[in-house]
Amino acid sequence: MSINIVLPEMGEGVIEGTIGQWLKKVGDKIKAYDPVLEVETDKVTTEIVAEGEGVLTEILVPEGSTVAVGTVLGVIAGEQGSRGAGEQGGGSTAVPSVASPVPSPQSSKPIHVNGQPKTATRETEVGWISPVVARMAAEHGLDLRQIEGSGKDGRITKKDVLAYLESGATTQAVAPATPTVTVSQPETAKAATTNVSRPSSPVPNPFPLPAGDVQPLTAMRRAIAEHMVHSKRTSPHVTTMFEFDLTAVATHRSAHRAAFERDGVKLTFMPYWVMAVAEALKKHPLANGQWTDEGILLKKEINIGMAAAIPGGLIVPVIKGADNLNLLGLARTINDLAERARVNRLQADEVRGGTFSITNHGASGSLMGTPIINQPQVGILGIGLIEKRVKVIHDAIAIRTCAYVSFSFDHRILDGATADAFVMDIKKRMEGWQ
Repeated sequence: MSINIVLPEMGEGVIEGTIGQWLKKVGDKIKAYDPVLEVETDKVTTEIVAEGEGVLTEILVPEGSTVAVGTVLGVIAGEQGSRGAGEQGGGSTAVPSVASPVPSPQSSKPIHVNGQPKTATRETEVGWISPVVARMAAEHGLDLRQIEGSGKDGRITKKDVLAYLESGATTQAVAPATPTVTVSQPETAKAATTNVSRPSSPVPNPFPLPAGDVQPLTAMRRAIAEHMVHSKRTSPHVTTMFEFDLTAVATHRSAHRAAFERDGVKLTFMPYWVMAVAEALKKHPLANGQWTDEGILLKKEINIGMAAAIPGGLIVPVIKGADNLNLLGLARTINDLAERARVNRLQADEVRGGTFSITNHGASGSLMGTPIINQPQVGILGIGLIEKRVKVIHDAIAIRTCAYVSFSFDHRILDGATADAFVMDIKKRMEGWQ
């Protein structure tokens, strides 16, 4: 009996995913719950696991393809069988995608790769392609008829486009007005320079691409870039900074760390921050709001996101209903989210719905920072390095545990005085912890 590997629902509002990497290849033996492939959304990379044992007999959707939830990605069959997806009741779900962009008139001209002319031998219509391929073609001005597809039924995949870009073949397709330069591999660089016929009025590139390798953008890196640029364009950012005396928190943590460990929970500083922020948000509802053209929307839920660095990018798991959890509950939730974030096991709905964010940039040794607001939220709290410092307390020198704390906020919603009052309430809670 065969088992279809289906793209599951990965959270509210998530209707598609991009195949990041197949962790198994055709012919591999698979046990139940073994990770088979990785799927990328705009916020999270998730492993899809096998629902039974057998052998991977088919990979129906190649890496780099974007497909809808419910699409059959591959087939696992018993070791004695080789039945495909079509032999099972539901069969394979059609792979939705988008049509290729209409090529520009000049893109039908021949191009040259390492001196060898390459003409458009594919039909005028290249067939159906994924949104990822369509976007890359639009960004680079590619004529997809020039690219040979290696996917199922000759379909053009993300890898095909990347290989085409790396070959340097896009220069003529993007800028057809430039005279064709044919340089064979054995020729020297000097010959290549002297034999180039130049246009009468060359337009120099003010930002030439330096020599080096181009690292392809992952779905996560592209989403981070778009989100950060959007945030800076949307909100007038203002950052205010304070110094917190965390001696009381450090003392409390030292006294209770062993008890938390007996419950299987690692007690870090983060639960203290989340609890203090949640309490302050109740007193300052504007800091838990959202800008709209009709007015400032005050959120009823307090869902606090905590930025976490992971290989290849940044992710912000969200603690839902943070104001309803005690210190132990917050510590347990934070441990769980942080651990699963490091191994790409978060679900899409676990990185959505945040109303306020915290970033602990001090974990890498940073003293101060000006974090970017996680839209559409009002602000984000940045925590610098927590360390012991020499302070003057009541005209006496003392050693205290301190940290610089920054608060970046949307000046459309909060003014300096209201922002400072919000941070001061967090400061009072942290410095007076008992």
